[in-house]
Amino acid sequence: MNKTIKIISLIILTCYITPISYAQKKNETSAAVEFKNKYLSSLRKGDLESAKKALISAKDFIDLASNHTDTKDSQKTNWLKGEIYANFLTLGIQAQDTNFIKLAGENAIDESIAAFKYGYGLGKKMKSDFESSVETKAYMLNEMGNMLYNLKKFNEAAELFEYQAKYSDAINQIDSLAIYNASVCYEKSNDFENAAIGYEKLASIGYKSTTCAIAASSAYRKMKEFEKAINIINRVRLIEPSNRDLLLALVNTNIESGDAAAAENALNDAINADPENKKLHYTIGTIYIELKKNEKAKISLEKALEIDNNYADAQYQLGAHLVTWAGDLKTEANQLKFGDPNYNKLLNKSEEIYKEALNPLESYIKNYPNDKAVLNILFQINRNLGNSSKALEYKKRADAL
Repeated sequence: MNKTIKIISLIILTCYITPISYAQKKNETSAAVEFKNKYLSSLRKGDLESAKKALISAKDFIDLASNHTDTKDSQKTNWLKGEIYANFLTLGIQAQDTNFIKLAGENAIDESIAAFKYGYGLGKKMKSDFESSVETKAYMLNEMGNMLYNLKKFNEAAELFEYQAKYSDAINQIDSLAIYNASVCYEKSNDFENAAIGYEKLASIGYKSTTCAIAASSAYRKMKEFEKAINIINRVRLIEPSNRDLLLALVNTNIESGDAAAAENALNDAINADPENKKLHYTIGTIYIELKKNEKAKISLEKALEIDNNYADAQYQLGAHLVTWAGDLKTEANQLKFGDPNYNKLLNKSEEIYKEALNPLESYIKNYPNDKAVLNILFQINRNLGNSSKALEYKKRADAL
């Protein structure tokens, strides 16, 4: 709670903005009177000093009730304790008084959450009261968390978003967005351990599974915990085996861990599990492009077209890949010193690959005749290869669009 008090201080600156049984029951009743009648009434009137006194008095009574065997299992006692302890935070912010917040103790928010959680599990009688209270507390913490996020106080924002999630957990609900927000903030503050824990929890319950699995994997990688990084990806890949982003994350993790063979095996295993899946071959082709494995990218994309020769995405991607590859070879040749024997070899290889690019791009343009970008690419390739008449034809078609 020490850290939380520091956070609240920051927010304030920002806002600158039997007889025995009867006695214990009486403590519960007195706490209710002090809280509901005196505290809330003073708060509505804007009398913060009277509100403070009433809340302190309410806490004294509820502490007695919550620690006695006759009333500690009362839903009303636990609901009141959850409210009273939480309101030290609310009133402290409103009064811009961190010393007042400290009167509830270092673990006031945790005490509030624990009381709500315990009381909620005692029966259905006050279910709606607990749910309404939790909703209010979660909203308040969300607002404060967003404020700190906008101030780039990410670690402090993360703690508030996490408390928001804990309040929801008290009534057996999962606040996925709060957990996600906390994880994002932890990641931005370089607390990769807590970021990974949050993201992994979300992936396991199906909330933005792919995004959260990749984010958790990335956080584990930054901690050099490669086994955990791989495991979280593989669990989600059981549901989405052909997902490109998951495959790429798996490959990159293996490469970063120094296991290039495992990276290659991951792609091969995906293919072996579904060899006639054109989309999978296409996906792996794009991954190889990103990894600068030009020949393997070409083979994978050609395999996708072998399965479906009208697969437009593969036609376009293969053509674009070959054009880029050929261009890179030409650039490499032009950067050689005069007289280098590799100059002609690279230029010849470049020309050969440019020629290979024609087939998939010409197949693509038959089905998408108004794709101006591809028409211009075909114009440039044919011009570079000396096919003047074809180059002119594509130029006219592009200019007409």
